[in-house]
Amino acid sequence: MNLENVVAVRRDKTIYRDGNHCIKLFNENFSKADVLNEALNHARIEETGLNVPRLLEVTRIDGRWAIVLDYIPGKTLEQLMQEYPEKQAEYLELFVELQLTVQSKTCRLLTKLKDKMDRKIGETELDATTRYELHARLEGMPKHKKVCHGDFNPSNIVISDDGTPFIIDWAHATQGNASADAARTYLLFCLNGEKELAKQYLELFCQKSDTARQYVQKWMPIVAASQSVKGNPEEREFLLSWVDVVEYV
Repeated sequence: MNLENVVAVRRDKTIYRDGNHCIKLFNENFSKADVLNEALNHARIEETGLNVPRLLEVTRIDGRWAIVLDYIPGKTLEQLMQEYPEKQAEYLELFVELQLTVQSKTCRLLTKLKDKMDRKIGETELDATTRYELHARLEGMPKHKKVCHGDFNPSNIVISDDGTPFIIDWAHATQGNASADAARTYLLFCLNGEKELAKQYLELFCQKSDTARQYVQKWMPIVAASQSVKGNPEEREFLLSWVDVVEYV
């Protein structure tokens, strides 16, 4: 495989293009179980009929795990939003519609979102009283079985050269409550310093899904706590600042 054409560099992996193939090469110390779980998630999502690149193989390159997918020529929605700010409203509407399409699917073999969140809350450094409150809140939330991406943001949407949108990076996919996934997306916009865009996103999501904004907001402390476990120190500090938030503006 040709590893000369670097597409992107992330904290724990580098992504290359080799002709029609996209090679996601993980760092040497990256968990084998996490690589295989990501590949399995992707394969299961393919079976739902969602527009995703085909998974071609899981392999080892110079002692490092790699996932090989179809390469989709195009630009991410994030790139397009930056290049054409005058079209932001149009792109945001497409973004929300794609998320709702994802959430319209079911995939019974995916990990349950509530189980994953429950485990991660238990792994936080929060005090026992706060963890108990978060576990109780989580248990009291409605149980759904919708596909949730887990990292739905504009950088994970590729618009192909012919205008077809593809959704990538299914490492965190689960089945559960769509509003929890929306809360995660809202927090991702905030983490990226895009608070106004986060507000616009939440309003549009709630409008298009006929969901009360307060319902999505109820998920935010739970989602923030569960997502804080693996974040860098700055991200963790921001997420944990949401844990005690009760009233929202």
